[in-house]
Amino acid sequence: MADAVLSARGFGYSYPGAGRPALSGIDLEIGAGSFTVVAGESGSGKSTLLRAACGLVPHFHGGEATGELVVGGLDVRENGPAELATVCGTVLQDPESQVVMSGVRAELSLPLEHRGAAPATVARAVEEAALVLGIAQLLDRQAATLSGGELQRVALAAALVHRPSLLVLDEPMSQLDPVAGEELVWLLRRLNEEWGTAVLLAEHRLERCLPAADRVLAIDGGRIVCDGAPGEFLEWATRERAGLATPGARLFSLAGLKPLPASVKDARAGLRSAGLLPPPEQPSEEPRRRRRRARRPVAVEAKGVWHELRDGPAILAGLDLRIEPGERVVLMGRNGAGKSTLLGHLKGLMRPTRGRIERGGEVALLLQNPGDYLVHDRVEQEAGAAAIARAGLGGRGDAHPRDLSGGERQRLALELVLDTPGPVALACLDEPTRGMDPSLKIALARRLRDLAAEGVAVLVATHDTEFASELADRVVLMGQGEVIADGPAHEVLSGGWHFATEVARVLGGAGGALTPEQGAALLDRELVAR
Repeated sequence: MADAVLSARGFGYSYPGAGRPALSGIDLEIGAGSFTVVAGESGSGKSTLLRAACGLVPHFHGGEATGELVVGGLDVRENGPAELATVCGTVLQDPESQVVMSGVRAELSLPLEHRGAAPATVARAVEEAALVLGIAQLLDRQAATLSGGELQRVALAAALVHRPSLLVLDEPMSQLDPVAGEELVWLLRRLNEEWGTAVLLAEHRLERCLPAADRVLAIDGGRIVCDGAPGEFLEWATRERAGLATPGARLFSLAGLKPLPASVKDARAGLRSAGLLPPPEQPSEEPRRRRRRARRPVAVEAKGVWHELRDGPAILAGLDLRIEPGERVVLMGRNGAGKSTLLGHLKGLMRPTRGRIERGGEVALLLQNPGDYLVHDRVEQEAGAAAIARAGLGGRGDAHPRDLSGGERQRLALELVLDTPGPVALACLDEPTRGMDPSLKIALARRLRDLAAEGVAVLVATHDTEFASELADRVVLMGQGEVIADGPAHEVLSGGWHFATEVARVLGGAGGALTPEQGAALLDRELVAR
């Protein structure tokens, strides 16, 4: 491909001390102006491929690279991250570790200042990048005051400010709310079409990005096992790797419908042509009464909690929330709504400026960056054999935590925070599904359901509606620092658009179906009724 921005010939890579290659025999060309999604299970090699594209592999991680990988005319084995940054913008899974300046404006200026750009050029480029990414209001903020989602957008703006020919993104939507995630995808598509920027994006929530993609690469065991258009990939996934298929594609596959849809629009069109599109849910004319239940002991209760910044906005504004032992609660809301701040208060890391919090025991808290909990050189130094097994890392005791995938680090860190001096009343997790493929999310949901069955209350802050549907019996939706909805998962996650599963959006909330299995059963009943 004459205009390829990335070209690989027999490229392979092994991390230091690893028993097997992370990448092997990669033959690949990424064309200028293309939009390519990389799919695969956790640990399959997706992140390693992206790290190689920007030079972190092998120059930062060490190890051995074989074969050839050329990005923007630069051989990756001979040029490190600094040289490759001129042609490749990069946004990794942990924006907290990627944002290095204290102020947002300084962070966006840094790449251009390193290249010796004139002050006027720097100022114009920073302003344009901030406007394109919708972060102009953050330019004069300190990075330490930003939410995870805001940090992610700042990292993306810094990667784009010098208009690279290739943009590499690893789980870029992992910390974005549903609205911001969809806006990011279409922003990337616009940059792809108008600027000619080639996009190489690794993502587990494929339903968010497949509608914008030209091409999908599936990686397994460090090798490319599928390379095709989104529709071709979904056909392959339903046959070979059902866990990689989107919820909409799984819905159609279970219902015996073809072709498999790559978007909600395609799915609704397919159901309409088959005469199976259910009518929109009509609100009940009878007021719904909540069933009252006996008041149980409290795991945690926030009563009128405020978190106010000096000379700034209130992050929490008189918030009330009660969680009882054994409840499985998912906390959702837009970026900046106060979810992470609330978890910090429940743990006791912060004191309310007003109000109070009552705890029924220890609160375990897993924050957004699991790497902060991993401080040793080997996994076996972090935790005992039982905890390592529960994390699904049996046989990986000699591995360096840095060389684990994002999902693997998350599972290990969870076991560490659950090891508390006293009994755990509440387990809080902040965006725990970053870097996790669907099968690992199901395993995490199973682990958390087991905890709840033991009487531990579980509270998970997440933007992942599919994971919420697997875990939650209750969903709490936050607005700006306050609870705006609190109810059963099938009520809160169906019938809407942004805070709804893909199946719920396809079916318009009919029957409260949230999962492909529930949706297929609904369509089967529709066929039987005919």
